[in-house]
Amino acid sequence: MSAVWVRFARPCGSISFGKLQDAGKNVQVHAGDLFALPTPTTELLEVSTVRFLSPIERPPKMLGLWNNFGERAIKEGWTRPANPLYFLKASNSFSADGMPIRRPSGYDGQIVFEGELGVVIGRRCSNASVEQARECIFGYTCVNDVTARGLMTRDNDFQQWTRAKGCDTFAPFGPGVATGIDPYALSVRTLVNGVEKQNYPVADMFFGPYEAIAAISWDMTLEPGDVVALGTSVGAEAMQAGDVVQIVIDGVGTLCNRMAD
Repeated sequence: MSAVWVRFARPCGSISFGKLQDAGKNVQVHAGDLFALPTPTTELLEVSTVRFLSPIERPPKMLGLWNNFGERAIKEGWTRPANPLYFLKASNSFSADGMPIRRPSGYDGQIVFEGELGVVIGRRCSNASVEQARECIFGYTCVNDVTARGLMTRDNDFQQWTRAKGCDTFAPFGPGVATGIDPYALSVRTLVNGVEKQNYPVADMFFGPYEAIAAISWDMTLEPGDVVALGTSVGAEAMQAGDVVQIVIDGVGTLCNRMAD
């Protein structure tokens, strides 16, 4: 059965987590560990009375895939990679739904949105088969892989992926984590100020969620709470100050962030 899990702050400031109920109007509070048989309580709160936080308090790491979509590879003239191509997003870049995306000091170039499906790992995953990788996935979330493109190629001798993608606030994700869904049937849409800029199917991935997680697990161990953003397709563009960017994945949620002035 599908469900959407959220982490939230109460008016008093205490932090809890739970499962959305009643078409997202309420949240059933749970106790324990999100990844280890969370226990439902009798407490039911109206969503309007709480403030959503990042669904994972502090992911051990976030990985992002590059060149993972057939349509974009054709447009850019890229070849299909033999293995997933990925980079790390720094922990200081993690941000929540509703939080502003901030321009780094001293940089006046393009800052680009990239709407993506994120995989949330639920159990330790190492040297996994595709089927084992599937069992290690807890659920799915929305990710905006924000990129300062001008920083990536500022040095002719070294492409600075970590710098370009690891600035403060450059990895908003959430607002929840959806479980019990078929990720291969999903589509990712990105809207800027209400205008659709991206709309692409997960089925166009070179490495789908299960295949990507399995392959990565042979390089590095994935831990509960890790997030793997599966890459973006065509339509990513530069943001302007004041732009409101929504990453919309039906069945998963809507992540909304504003580019700060």
